[in-house]
Amino acid sequence: MAKEYFQKNIIPRLYAYTTNQYKDTIWTGEKAGKGLLKIGYTEREVLSRIREQFPIQTPDKKPFEVLLDEVATTEDGKFFDDHLLHKRLVEKGFKRVNGEWFECEIKDVLTIITEIKKGKSVTGDRHQTFGMRPEQSDAVNVTAEYFTKYPKTKKNPAPHFLWNAKMRFGKTFTAYQLAKKMNWKRVLVLTYKPAVESAWREDLQSHTDFEGWQFISRNHLPEKIIQNKPLVWFASFQDVIGKDKDGNIKERLEELHLTEWDCVVMDEYHFGAWRDSAKDFYDKETAKEAELDKEEEIDRDTFPLEVNNYLYLSGTPFRAVATGEFMENQIYNWTYSDEQRAKENWGNNDNNPYLELPQIVLMTYQLPEKVREVAIKGERDGFDLSEFFRAKEIEEKGKKVYKFEYENQVQQWLNIIRGSDQIYAPIVGQDNTRPPIPFEDARLLAYLNHTFWFLPSVASCKAMAEMLKRPNNVFYHDYTVVISAGSEAGIGVHAIAPVKEAIGNGMNTKTIALSCGKLTTGVSIPAWSGIFILRSTTSPETYFQAAFRVQTPWYLTNKDGDSPNKKEILKPKCYIFDFAPNRALSLISEYSSRLDFKDTRTAEQRVQDFLNFLPVLCFDGSSMQSLNAKELLDIAVTGVASTMLAKRWQSAQLIDVSNITLERLLNDKDLLESLMKIEAFRNLNKDISKVISSEKDIKNLVKEKGKENLTKKEEKEIKETEKENQGFKKVLREKLLKFITRVPVFMYLTDYREETLKHVITNLEPDLFIKVTGLTISDFEKMCDIGVFNATNINSAIFAFRRYEEASLNYVGGNDLLSTDMIGGFDTKLSRDEIKEVLEGVK
Repeated sequence: MAKEYFQKNIIPRLYAYTTNQYKDTIWTGEKAGKGLLKIGYTEREVLSRIREQFPIQTPDKKPFEVLLDEVATTEDGKFFDDHLLHKRLVEKGFKRVNGEWFECEIKDVLTIITEIKKGKSVTGDRHQTFGMRPEQSDAVNVTAEYFTKYPKTKKNPAPHFLWNAKMRFGKTFTAYQLAKKMNWKRVLVLTYKPAVESAWREDLQSHTDFEGWQFISRNHLPEKIIQNKPLVWFASFQDVIGKDKDGNIKERLEELHLTEWDCVVMDEYHFGAWRDSAKDFYDKETAKEAELDKEEEIDRDTFPLEVNNYLYLSGTPFRAVATGEFMENQIYNWTYSDEQRAKENWGNNDNNPYLELPQIVLMTYQLPEKVREVAIKGERDGFDLSEFFRAKEIEEKGKKVYKFEYENQVQQWLNIIRGSDQIYAPIVGQDNTRPPIPFEDARLLAYLNHTFWFLPSVASCKAMAEMLKRPNNVFYHDYTVVISAGSEAGIGVHAIAPVKEAIGNGMNTKTIALSCGKLTTGVSIPAWSGIFILRSTTSPETYFQAAFRVQTPWYLTNKDGDSPNKKEILKPKCYIFDFAPNRALSLISEYSSRLDFKDTRTAEQRVQDFLNFLPVLCFDGSSMQSLNAKELLDIAVTGVASTMLAKRWQSAQLIDVSNITLERLLNDKDLLESLMKIEAFRNLNKDISKVISSEKDIKNLVKEKGKENLTKKEEKEIKETEKENQGFKKVLREKLLKFITRVPVFMYLTDYREETLKHVITNLEPDLFIKVTGLTISDFEKMCDIGVFNATNINSAIFAFRRYEEASLNYVGGNDLLSTDMIGGFDTKLSRDEIKEVLEGVK
């Protein structure tokens, strides 16, 4: 039979579908439910076969939805048809309505197909048969080998092993496969996050590999425990080590304490369990929001249960790795880079199990100084996000409301991220482009229908919700704002429901979820595609547990109702937005270079490998660029990358050649004469007069005749004149910029630590200033006063240079202090004295 099929190139298939007419039909048989399924068999393409059953056009564009398209073959290669499937359905009590129509759900059909394929019965509705991915199999084999090699004995304690595996590794399924391989019969799963119970229960009860296994939890207590069958007991760490009011073991947990456990699995181990409570890594507000108990702490050596093996699971075990809690041979690593590399190396997209896992892009923004100056205090870059978004409860008109401490600045931030604030506008006539703004740039906006905003406190979340609803923020009124903060938002899994309800199918809705701790770990919201980190934290656990929430896959299965095996990926990328660049890049450096200490490459090589899969775009206030490993490590160590610092000193934003400024320059005869002594500015007076005069003539002409009444000749002349004027301004800007690019050389050569332009101008080495820049200090100061040199932007560049210079002095193995672009060709390896000698003409 099988040979005949293969020779004829026939693939027998089972199919099932329902229709709009019957999908909600209430069952009348012995089982309760709704929906009728048509279950058939074909040796042709399934969709074509089903369409033949609808020869008459109906009012519905597509009158059916395909729910099953499965090859009808057993594990040993034998074929079967729908008659056997129909028979089994009837035997299990599912009513046959008419011919091939049945009162059943698709999971019931899949369970019976699984039984037929495997040749044995299964309990419940087990129908999952997928195997382990390569990395899961590796984890099981490596861990099993370690546990076998170092078993617990009278002399040796129970072995401990860590899976440093990022989110979406499939830790529950893989842990169960390890238990099966080790032939464990009693497994205890302990977690700080009881909300993850459903994942542990469903993986055990839906997969055929775990047939006969029992699951116990506080919410799922079986009538009787079968002693000779494998058992998984799920509990919270807090519950197990807690006591009743008399200080005794809780009565319902007595059997748990009397059991000898083959393995205790410590889930979400980044929270910590041994002595150090989870709150070591969370401030008071975040810990409360994440529903972490502080009181229950315990020593590893006095754990009150009999345990033969310990398995720890975490995607961010920074503390455990840093403190040496696990030796090199006690850790299995599977990082974000490993995952994305496996996705890239699959070859083609057919059956690629990693394809649905989106790539992460980190975008960092340096906010304008006038916006962030109110919160210059806490973090390494001087900007404290928690301070910036600090809020409090006040009484206003007889009712309680929440307001930000810095209302105006937060409102300006909201304007900036939606593109209504032109503070990042490009300079006319320059190549500088406006950086991509989250809620303005079309490339980003398409991904940001559903975002997660991570704020510092409950008050901040409520203040933000109120601010987003204000009349002046009409852009945000299209978004449903969900406050996932405070006791009223619910505990654990209950906090997820309002978010999922607001999102719905995610296709025709827009949402913003506000949280200061809830939903930041152990939660999967597929539609979230962007997270805004709006709080200060130096904890990589806090940062990356929250950030990886947006990497949950989002796809549609059987979108058109034609193919139940087809996935359409809706989220190939996801985004992290951070407004404290130095903090973000420092944590990226830590994540990419410190978690896997088995990797013997240099830190720069490991960071670069990470950046190949997680691009980092950094906007420093003048330009946005993609960072390489060298630049990222520069920022992580010194606060700014040397190449970005060089570009800042070459930025057109340091020069203003608007008509107003040019008129001021024209009116300062002494300054103009000083500049005209320099070859590059020989005809400056004449050129500026020509530009100003021509632009005034254009303005008067347009005002007199009206723009719509200009002749084609006049329009052409105006266009040519404006083009010529813009060309002059561009050249003039470039010439003036040469003076500015010499300022950091002067700063480098002096022993004084300049922090502002004022310090540079009032420095006590005027002769050296002239030699380096070509201008007297007096002329330079005048140009700042009339606005040719933008003092505010130069101050920012000077401060960045000083910080970089100081950090570089202590940066062993760091880069050359200045790039040749910044110092006009001087060899950066020369000392200060040697460069001074070059300037004096000695060398």
